[in-house]
Amino acid sequence: PVDVAAARKALEEAPGVKLVDDVDNMKYPMPLTASGQYDVEVGRLRQNIAFDNALEFFVCGDQLLRGAALNAVLVAEAMVENGSLRAKKAT
Repeated sequence: PVDVAAARKALEEAPGVKLVDDVDNMKYPMPLTASGQYDVEVGRLRQNIAFDNALEFFVCGDQLLRGAALNAVLVAEAMVENGSLRAKKAT
């Protein structure tokens, strides 16, 4: 089974993720609050009632900012760092 507390901790520590999950104060991931920021908002974490090894959660993010532009840069930076992207040698 999925450990919701462990999943919450992993999401809190994940780069590019902002955990917004405060039910008592009605704080949830929402498009309005996710717009204009690079991090995606994640919240409403809960165990799936149909599958023991599944987790349910809401995700919101600025799709133009994060989805299109930033992800391309992050992927390229990771590829440079791990050596899979190198400058082409002149022939």
